[in-house]
Amino acid sequence: MSIFGPVPSRRLGSSLGINNIPYKTCSYTCVYCQIGLTLRMETRRRRYSDPEELAVRVKKRLLQLAEAGERVDYLTIVPDGEPTLDLALEELLSRLKETGIPVAVISNASLISKADVRKALHVADWVSLKIDALSQDLWKRIDRPHPSLDHDDILAGMEEFASFYKGTLCSETMLVKGLNDGPAELEKVARFLSTSLNPSKAYISVPTRPPAVSWVQMPDAETVAIAYAIFAEQGIDTETLTGYEGNAFVVTDDPIEEILNITAVHPMRSDAVKEVLRRKGSDEKSIDRLVSEGKIRRVRYGDWVYYVRVMKEGEQ
Repeated sequence: MSIFGPVPSRRLGSSLGINNIPYKTCSYTCVYCQIGLTLRMETRRRRYSDPEELAVRVKKRLLQLAEAGERVDYLTIVPDGEPTLDLALEELLSRLKETGIPVAVISNASLISKADVRKALHVADWVSLKIDALSQDLWKRIDRPHPSLDHDDILAGMEEFASFYKGTLCSETMLVKGLNDGPAELEKVARFLSTSLNPSKAYISVPTRPPAVSWVQMPDAETVAIAYAIFAEQGIDTETLTGYEGNAFVVTDDPIEEILNITAVHPMRSDAVKEVLRRKGSDEKSIDRLVSEGKIRRVRYGDWVYYVRVMKEGEQ
């Protein structure tokens, strides 16, 4: 388990990330995942985190940040797997709320048909649920779910959660060129959002970092604009996430350890890594060493080089 950041978030401002799940333990293995292919496909909930220990570490980190004059807008449960797999999630959220800082959870919604998952998520101040497709065949091709999952159950669970949740509910739809970016599918998603979820905001995103599967491509700007229009026509407050979030990564400890923690869940562009090292008085030789040691790898995507943490199943 790890704490990283704060990192710049296009949805949440300055977000202190909290990873409550072992590396790449997830119910999906999405083709566009920025962290890579899922190593352990799982749908059974287990107690993965120690809420008390994580809360202590978060509070210590917040003190360090306050002393450095840095702000935190949200404490965000955003692991390199699916956060609701953790049976300790509800307790963790309750302990984090003791800080007085809003707590967010970014979930793929795969387990939301379970009553205990919905109960846990009700504790959060802000929840994002993923819905990449309404059509079952596209859901399977894009999100590649665990075989035990049922798409209709997930949609029903999302609707049930939305009907009672008092916090800020958002949705996120990742567009993959040639799959779910056509008007027919987008209209289905938009109708579901407007009639069943009524989110405070619906985010439409594209793969801006290296995807798990090499053939994944982002749609062009015109396609994204059409998607936005389709959502907006349904009366949904919509925002597109198609740009770079910036280099405002906050590092208060050892920059190498921080970079390793961040890149395990949030690949960093090369200019962001250089900026972090510059602020801490380090040079790029330290990153070259991590690459040569096999702890981090360089990936070219579009016009940029990204750094991604190399981890194995069971690593924290």
